[in-house]
Amino acid sequence: MKRLFTAVLLAGLIGVGLSCGGDGLTMSGPGELKVRLISPNSGLDSAIVFTITGPAALTSAVAAPGLRLFQQPVGGTSTRFALIGQLNNGATILTIGVQDLGALSQYSGSITGVAVPSYALRVLPGGYALAVLR
Repeated sequence: MKRLFTAVLLAGLIGVGLSCGGDGLTMSGPGELKVRLISPNSGLDSAIVFTITGPAALTSAVAAPGLRLFQQPVGGTSTRFALIGQLNNGATILTIGVQDLGALSQYSGSITGVAVPSYALRVLPGGYALAVLR
């Protein structure tokens, strides 16, 4: 009987241990995601227009320091943004509020246009991309 009790207790502790901790990648609930720009022309572009698409409406959007944000009202599963300012490769250009962090893999960004300071549009995709990250 003691062996059975010990085995059940040990199995329970192992189960609890496996379900706790970790790296937080399965976190769910509301929170913020970062939109990072991949650009072959770091520091040489001054405007970008893009769309963020996901499973639910965004709850907020905040531009990175030094960038000016224009956006359509948040609502629906796609929101279009325009940012003006110096755009650098690898920089977080936007922080978005989402209803469920667990749906991270369902969020994506697509770039519509990128402009240089003289307002000339770049040919896309041309090495440009957006990454949505936690």
